[in-house]
Amino acid sequence: MITFSFGTDTPQKKQPRNKGKSLILIPENYCIIDIETTGLSPDFDSIIEVSAVKYINGLETDHFTSLIKPEDTYDDGSYIDKFIEELTGITNEMLSTAPDPASVLKQFKIFLGNDILIGHNINFDINFLYDNFSYYLSETFSNNFVDTMRISRMLHPEEHHHRLKDLSERYSIDYSKAHRALEDCYLTHACFEHLTAEISQTYGNFQNFIDSYKHSAVLKAADITTSNKDFDIAHPLYGKVCVFTGTLEKMPRKEAMQLVADVGGVNADSVTKKTNFLILGNNDYCPLIKDGKSNKQKKAEKLKLEGNDIEVIPENVFYDMFENNN
Repeated sequence: MITFSFGTDTPQKKQPRNKGKSLILIPENYCIIDIETTGLSPDFDSIIEVSAVKYINGLETDHFTSLIKPEDTYDDGSYIDKFIEELTGITNEMLSTAPDPASVLKQFKIFLGNDILIGHNINFDINFLYDNFSYYLSETFSNNFVDTMRISRMLHPEEHHHRLKDLSERYSIDYSKAHRALEDCYLTHACFEHLTAEISQTYGNFQNFIDSYKHSAVLKAADITTSNKDFDIAHPLYGKVCVFTGTLEKMPRKEAMQLVADVGGVNADSVTKKTNFLILGNNDYCPLIKDGKSNKQKKAEKLKLEGNDIEVIPENVFYDMFENNN
């Protein structure tokens, strides 16, 4: 629906989001957030509901929730399709009387203040909010944030799925009212409490958990192998040396490296003259990183200027290579 590139039919290079920092910690005070949208892409879809619940010392002190009337409609005048209606319970009639995006986002910004935000797969929410704050308010959305999905992956690497539904099943939390933003906030908070309690019981405190994870999480390129013998030599990563830097938003680095190996690409731990692709995790654009670039990125750009065959690509372009070659 909404796209944020106007005035030309030529695709424009999107500027990196100058988002807040992704944190791994258990804050005392925070806001749990969740949004509902018309689809998965911040470039083409719209937010239809935002919610947040404020906690101080683990106790709820306030909450905010509002529907948002999208600016764009389908040809038949509807705001959302049947799938979104059935998934969320939000109807086109409800959206027809909802307030406009700018007025809701202004109130939402005031409610959140500078609080640390917690959410499940929160980068999805952050990216939508960042683009909408920029478009409707001409402001940057820069709150630091904690992702419960990321904590779950660290705590239970043996599990294949870490959706909110999966955590709700793991901790016997009622999931029947999911997919409304406020209800998902409360679900996320319940899962967050279970995760922190499990960490406390297993490791004693959060720092012990982090130290244990760092010790076990060292991943080497040589550890990634593939049983695939039938490669598509036309795949853009076939035979190419790939290096990752930063924390990926969509999947753990190990899974991304496995994708490379499965199409006949070569994973490497460091950038050299043999490197063909450096894949950037989105947090490499974080302003807290000196000069906005990791050391790997700086070295890759230097090698490229020297004439070496190396491309520096963002995470989403990496995934596009697989979607466009299926």
